Amino acid sequence: MIGKATSKKALMSRVRSMWRYRELLPVNDDRNITTLGEGYTPVLKLNRIGLALGMKNVYVKDDGQIPTGSFKARGMACAISKCKELGVRKVAVATAGNAGAAMSAYAAQAGMDAFIYMPRDTPTPIRLECEIYGAHISLVNGTIADAGRLVSEGMARKEWFELSTMKEPYRVEGKKTMGFEIAEQFEWTLPDAIIYPTGGGTGIVGMSKAFDELNKLGWLSGQSARLISVQTAGCAPVAKAIQEHKDHCEFWENAHTLAAGLRVPKPYGDYLIIKAVNKSGGTSVIVSEDEMLNSMKTLARKEGIWICPEGAATLASIPHLLERSAIDRDERILLYNTGSGILYPETLR
Repeated sequence: MIGKATSKKALMSRVRSMWRYRELLPVNDDRNITTLGEGYTPVLKLNRIGLALGMKNVYVKDDGQIPTGSFKARGMACAISKCKELGVRKVAVATAGNAGAAMSAYAAQAGMDAFIYMPRDTPTPIRLECEIYGAHISLVNGTIADAGRLVSEGMARKEWFELSTMKEPYRVEGKKTMGFEIAEQFEWTLPDAIIYPTGGGTGIVGMSKAFDELNKLGWLSGQSARLISVQTAGCAPVAKAIQEHKDHCEFWENAHTLAAGLRVPKPYGDYLIIKAVNKSGGTSVIVSEDEMLNSMKTLARKEGIWICPEGAATLASIPHLLERSAIDRDERILLYNTGSGILYPETLR
């Protein structure tokens, strides 16, 4: 059905946003689409950094250029659009920051009430972003796991529809567009490896789903990309589980990292993330805070790209992966940057 409704050629004349793939997304009526022009972010070649690493084909997909400053806009645009179609009036989310900002923006456009529960130490610019969109904000002592319990309690009381990571089916559908865009921007032959900073992990699950769907449509040629999960030493439940060949993560006690999006002690969909990585033939990497922050500075000074610390962790992983022969210098390697560095002013200190 979908193969008859659209084609690779048909995409050429469409809007340059994630909605160019609308037949592959769950919103039935285009009038319910809530959009700020999200998606179709650029893939940039890292020439100077690649030269320093002895690699000719290192790229970054920069979702820092997306509305609200992070890739979370993809999932929330899709989820809020579907909520609008279903008649939902109140939405809530537990967030380390960026998901809350994105939900607040799209809920505002759709005329919904947004309720945000976030750790008290969430970066100030992200909290202010939620406030300017008119969201109801509750600051929580603890991590995103503590915030999540409060949102779920409200969902049980039927106070709102919960949009926390993996608690509903629509955000991962929006995240599929990451994979659709990568495939199209690489002319339907995927890079050899995609290195992805993993917090809640919806992006990895979404990309895996996207590649499966594109294969079923017959749109891809060559092998699929290896998905590589990156976390920091202060909070690495997914990376540790993959390295120990486990199907689920253990709760990470005393989680800490400046990369707020990676401070997820136990992702709700941990088994789905691990399954996607293993299915792709991928692996995981744990980097230090210093490696991550130094990579953030390197990308800014050598390539003119100010990315979030989560995205910088992907660059920090490359020396580790080369040492382990998990990637090769001749391969096409894509780093996924999930947000803008301007949202994290504390990293400059």
